This record gives sequence, structure tokens and C-alpha cells, in this order.
Amino acid sequence: MNRTPRAAAITLAAALAATVGLADPAWAASYSAPLQTAVAALPVATEIRTGYSRDLFPHWIDADGDGCNTRNEVLLAEAVTAPTISGTCTLSGGRWYSYYDNAYWTATGDVDIDHMVPLAEAWDSGARNWSTSRRQAYANDLGDSRPLVAVTDNVNQSKGDQDPATWMPSYSSARCRYINEWVATKTRWRLTVDTAEKNALTSWANSCPNVTISVTYAF
Repeated sequence: MNRTPRAAAITLAAALAATVGLADPAWAASYSAPLQTAVAALPVATEIRTGYSRDLFPHWIDADGDGCNTRNEVLLAEAVTAPTISGTCTLSGGRWYSYYDNAYWTATGDVDIDHMVPLAEAWDSGARNWSTSRRQAYANDLGDSRPLVAVTDNVNQSKGDQDPATWMPSYSSARCRYINEWVATKTRWRLTVDTAEKNALTSWANSCPNVTISVTYAF
């Protein structure tokens, strides 16, 4: 089976986004700023869980019709040892690194695909006002490498729908990367943060390297 690298999808998404919204700064195609500035720019709003259901975020679709759904696309992209693909995108023989807990896995069943900003958190932060098609795009976002990440299954389950105010990776060396990717995802999808989340992000941003956060907005 011929594979289209995830990087190509990211490049295509960036190219398409660059063709729209340039005249209005509020709808610019991209955003780039130091971490501390990016955190400060996140809008604060009260989170609202009313009406949430995972079914409102159709996920693990096969967007390009190649037989591999979003979950397997991420596994293929993030494998440190490439798996063999057989049948209807059955993966075997690969190896994956979970940066949340500094662990390696060789069985796909030991790896979950984590939504960096969980679906419930996204709903609370603005996705409740989106169309179902936009929520589907969010839940299957292969246009950026950060919103979906392969991690140890029970670590993903322990995270649940928590934000950085109440959950951070157990592996201390992973935490600044985690904050960067959380902020990038919230920025990419123009999601809000609540006060406790903003305070936690600000504290982490002040203690992590002030690296540049660059995103192409999702439209």
C-alpha cells in the first residue's frame, strides 16, 4: 500500500489556508508568537459542558479513502519503527514512543491516540457552537502534528478530559512540550480557556523555554 506522509497533509493544509483570510487580521491564515505571548493571547471564557456527547465529534474516519482511518494514520506517522500494513490497514511489527511517560510499545493495543485538547474540553471551550462537520474535522485533525498524539493507553485514560490545571504528564521532561502542543492546538482551533487553565498555562509558560508557537488556523 502506498502511503502519503502525514507531513504532506500538513503542507497541503497550510497551503490551502494561506489562500484565505489574509485581508482580515481576525481571520489571518496563520499565527506565530513566543509561548508566553501565545498564552496571554488565549481568550478566557467560562466552560459549558451542557449537551456534550462524544458522538457529536465523529472520529476515526478514513478521510482520504485509502483504507486507513485517522487512528492508524497517526500510528503510521508516529511509529519509531515502521509497522507492516496488511489487509484493511492492519498494522503489525511497529514500535511507538509515548512521550507523556517516556515509554515504548510494540502492540497497537497498548497505544491510544490522544486528542491533545480532549473532545469534552473542546466542547466546553467553543466547539459546542460548531457544526458537526467542523467537530469531525477537529476530531480527525491530520493537518497539524500536534492535536493528535500516540501515547500509552492507560496514561491517556488517566488524563481523561482534564486540562493542564489538573493534569500534566508524569514524565517531567515532557511537560514543556505538552504545554506547547496544548497552546498550539487551542490557538489553531480558536478555542477559549477558563481562568484556572489560563493561570496554569501562564505559570508553565513562565518556567518553560519561551519558544515560538506557530500554527496554521483551522477553518
